[in-house]
Amino acid sequence: MIDDLNWFLFFEPIMEGETVVWWQFLQVGLYFTLGLSLAAGFMAFWIGSLVGILRTTSSTFFCLLGNLYVEVFRNVPLIVQFFLWYFVVPELVPAIKTWSIEQDPTLVQFIASVVCLGLYTGARVAEQVKSGILSLPSGQKDAGYALGLTQAQTYQHVIMPMAYRIIIPPLTSEAMNMIKNSSVALTIGLTELTFRTQEMGETTFAFLEAYVAATCIYVVVSFTVNRIMVFIEKSFTVPGYISENQ
Repeated sequence: MIDDLNWFLFFEPIMEGETVVWWQFLQVGLYFTLGLSLAAGFMAFWIGSLVGILRTTSSTFFCLLGNLYVEVFRNVPLIVQFFLWYFVVPELVPAIKTWSIEQDPTLVQFIASVVCLGLYTGARVAEQVKSGILSLPSGQKDAGYALGLTQAQTYQHVIMPMAYRIIIPPLTSEAMNMIKNSSVALTIGLTELTFRTQEMGETTFAFLEAYVAATCIYVVVSFTVNRIMVFIEKSFTVPGYISENQ
C-alpha cells in the first residue's frame, strides 16, 4: 500500500500557475506549529512556575487561588477553551473585539491559540512544579530560613533550583504534549500543520500521502524535543541525588 503512494505529489504546484509546491505548503503549517508551541511553552513555564510556587506557600489565599486556576483549566476540555478565547472573550471585552477586527485574522488566531494553550498547559506545569517542591526534604526550606533568607529568597536560591531538576522528566512529557495539542488550533482556523494537511487532502484527495507526511513530521519534531530535554536533564542532574538513568 505504501508503495502505491504518489510521493511526487509533494513537488507539484498547489494550484495551476502557482510556484508554491505542496511540501512548502506543509512547511508553513509546521512553522505555525513550532511558533505556537514555543510561545505557549514559554508562557506555560512561567505561569506554571508561579502558580506551583503559590500553591506551596503558607498563604491560604494564594493556595486557594492557585488551586482554583489549576482545577478550572485542567477540567475544561481544551477545544472548549479555544472556542472561549477566540469567540467568547472578544464579545465580552469590547476593546479586544475592536482590536481583533482591525488585525489580520491569522494574527488574532495565533495570539488566541498561544494564550489558550499557554494557560492550559500552565495548569499542568503548576502540578509538576508543586510536586517537585513537595518532594524535597523540609529541611532544605528550614535551612534557608535559618540562614536568614526570606520565603521568596528561600524559594529562589534553595527550593526551585532543586525542584526544577526533579521535574525535568515530566516537563519533557508536557513539552511533547504541547506540540500535539497545538493541532487543536485548527478548530479556530489557525493554519498550523494539521490544518494544512487537511487542506492538502481535501484539495488533492491524497489523504493518505498527506497524513503519512504529517505523521512523520510530528514524530521527528517530538523525538527532537525529547532528545533536547534528555540532554538538559543529564546536564543538570545532581550527582547522588537523582539517578542518571531516571
